[in-house]
Amino acid sequence: MQKIFLVSLLFFVGVALNLHAQKTFIHCGQLIDGKSDEVMREMTIIVEGDKIIKVEKGYAKATEQDKVINLKSKTVLPGLMDMHVHIEGETSRDNYIKRFTLNEADIAFNSTVYANRTLMAGFTTVRDLGGSGVNTALRNAINAGKVKGPRVFSAGKSIATTGGHADPTNGYKHDLMGDPGPTQGVINGKDEARKAVRQQYKNGADVIKITATGGVLSVAKDGSGPQFKMDELEAIVETAREYGMITAAHAHGAEGMKRAVEAGITSIEHGTMMTPDVMDLMKQKGTYYVPTISAGKFVAEQAKVEGYYPALVVPKALAIGPQIQKTFAEAYKRGVKIAFGTDAGVFPHGENGKEFGYMVEAGMSPMEAIKSATSVAAQMLKADDLGSVEVGKKADIVAVNDNPLENIHTMENVTFVMKGGEVYKSE
Repeated sequence: MQKIFLVSLLFFVGVALNLHAQKTFIHCGQLIDGKSDEVMREMTIIVEGDKIIKVEKGYAKATEQDKVINLKSKTVLPGLMDMHVHIEGETSRDNYIKRFTLNEADIAFNSTVYANRTLMAGFTTVRDLGGSGVNTALRNAINAGKVKGPRVFSAGKSIATTGGHADPTNGYKHDLMGDPGPTQGVINGKDEARKAVRQQYKNGADVIKITATGGVLSVAKDGSGPQFKMDELEAIVETAREYGMITAAHAHGAEGMKRAVEAGITSIEHGTMMTPDVMDLMKQKGTYYVPTISAGKFVAEQAKVEGYYPALVVPKALAIGPQIQKTFAEAYKRGVKIAFGTDAGVFPHGENGKEFGYMVEAGMSPMEAIKSATSVAAQMLKADDLGSVEVGKKADIVAVNDNPLENIHTMENVTFVMKGGEVYKSE
């Protein structure tokens, strides 16, 4: 009888403690929720655990057991989402030598620095579009709480054709090139295409990234020609869908983009030489465009610095880099769906917020730019619990000093960062 009484008592004590579990009350001077076009004033976000449980007008009163965060002088937004980063590495003059000097452990330790810098910049979620596989291990370490960083959706290793933009042996001596295949993310033919997707799935990838055309920074002559046949592209997209993964295509030239869009790719990255016909096809198919203006501007500028890039890269950087912002402006006016992405790693991590200014400079409204990095990015990822400040969503919340609708450059200085209900930065 006494044992039953004690068990009952413990149960009711547990219930009582749960009823009074600590909540966090965030008092927001201004709130942009990622969905509405309005800036709401004097709002309270209530967080319990890693979720938002209430959003209400006015500054709600908390109990003594609860925590209050005063952001009454700030503009509060959903955690920002960058849909194109490479978090394993970062641009440098000696970057092309590093693949021969850095071990996997070196890359892993470096990635933790870039991950932390990205989170401190207010980006609570990123899509890593191609590395060595360390990106996937980093995702796991962040999820386990071992490393501070954003929520990572990893592509693992990008998929290329032999000699294509993501062939890891481009520029090697002949006796070092070997013949990489699907296990290394290099394919020829639709059967190998399927195998490469399945290999990335096996390795733990969340998304699939291909290099549909030549690229700027690879040590290869072509920067824009198509590099996959239609049957290969269709095999990749179909297999990815069967495994529940979205797809992304690096593409500079129009023909490679067109093929990828027709095959059903989820997003086109960079899109430098996108034509009106391709834009209309993307609208018809519902394809997203991830522009990466920041990377274009950075490589065009660095290409003028003697010795920063190999000689084979310089003319491509000078030709392609400056065009991305213009293409973005045309695609935006034409009504193509745009998700925020920077290609961080091609330029220094943590400077992702500059992309907002470039987008607004090209004609996008500040609110639409913010939505591209919140609710639109979440829609593309099919991440229903991210992208907005709403009841039931993950408590990913950031704040800036000014109203970004009046000063978009305030997005370059995020002063408060909460991810999954945990505060990582507070000034």
